[in-house]
Amino acid sequence: MAIEFLERCDVIEECYEFMLAYAGQGLPTDEGSQAGSQIRGYLQRAADSLTGLAQSCTVALTEQRLEAAQRYQAFVSVLYRDAQDSLAAVELVLAQPTISSQLIDNLNASIHLRALLTDLFLIGEVLRVRSGVPVESAG
Repeated sequence: MAIEFLERCDVIEECYEFMLAYAGQGLPTDEGSQAGSQIRGYLQRAADSLTGLAQSCTVALTEQRLEAAQRYQAFVSVLYRDAQDSLAAVELVLAQPTISSQLIDNLNASIHLRALLTDLFLIGEVLRVRSGVPVESAG
């Protein structure tokens, strides 16, 4: 369903927004601050949303019964690669004993994560328009 895919997109986008704020705090570790206690939760929710993201997109697109399905499937292949690459980066950060603002800043700068976010903005808009989901109902 388009809503399930769009909810995954929202989780990933919320994580990115939190990471931007976290990176700007200049924290040497994730211990001892409110943001530090939250960063792992945001990253884990994003990792959970990234797992199966392309399959969720395929289901949403299939339900739309779109013409030129091969074009959509070609894009889902791109989404799959970008999601896998982003998941690897997020899991690398989660594996660290401490998470500094600098580490998160480097994750934010990752071309993989930026490509994924652009993918989500693009296909998310297509699905919102095609399924008639208002922006405020998507998340």
